[in-house]
Amino acid sequence: MTNKIQSLPPVSAMMRASGLEPKKQFGQNFLFDLNLTGRIARSVPDIENSDVIEIGPGPGGLTRALLLAGARRVIAIEKDKSTMPILDEIIAASDGRLNVIYDDALRVDFGALGVSEYAICSNLPYNVGTELFTVWLTRVARGEPIKSMTLMFQREVAQRITAKCGDTQYGRLSVLTSLIADARILFDVPNTAFVPRPRVQSAVVQVIPNATKIATMPDVSRIEKITALLFGHRRKMIRGIIPNIDWGKYGLSGTERAEDLPPETFALLARDLI
Repeated sequence: MTNKIQSLPPVSAMMRASGLEPKKQFGQNFLFDLNLTGRIARSVPDIENSDVIEIGPGPGGLTRALLLAGARRVIAIEKDKSTMPILDEIIAASDGRLNVIYDDALRVDFGALGVSEYAICSNLPYNVGTELFTVWLTRVARGEPIKSMTLMFQREVAQRITAKCGDTQYGRLSVLTSLIADARILFDVPNTAFVPRPRVQSAVVQVIPNATKIATMPDVSRIEKITALLFGHRRKMIRGIIPNIDWGKYGLSGTERAEDLPPETFALLARDLI
């Protein structure tokens, strides 16, 4: 199978042959660099024993890398059906290890895909990346069997995901991620690696669900409500947002702002106040 995948024409040549062009409405920025796609695929933990879900494969550069890296199976979800001629060629070379679903990833029921546990690896479309990630975090918190997420985001989003209390980028996404998983930026990806070239830089983030954290956190909807409330008034002191609270109970004075509260405090507030 490896030889079949390696013998496929370059991604750029397959795009020219099929007349495929990146579409702005789908937030498409394609990766042609084999070193980069290979590095991303090899970053997936335990890939040889994993079913991998990829969102927005486009012309299949990362898809091919995932197969070459030894993924047990790849399920690619693609909204743009004009990619079908290229992806069909990769399917034919995959010896049954690639399945492509043409649908909106926000509507797909991952529980109906026939995998009991899976990793997610994707160069996420810029226009829906944060929304998809938040959905996956919520699913993890509610018991969906996601082993890991290895995802490319705009660098600004990657920094928000991995930010710690006190960092400039610390916010709602940081808190939610920290209470559910362990996250880190693996490496940066320059905008010159993409076609078309985006204005922003990118980074690959790895997120590993943490069962111990999940077991002790309140329902994720409570976390979302308390972070929306406090970060929605980011410059106000918390006692001005939620009055008549004994803040000393939480080791606080009430003069703090949302950015001063560690994730664990948000969890306590969510449990008691929401």
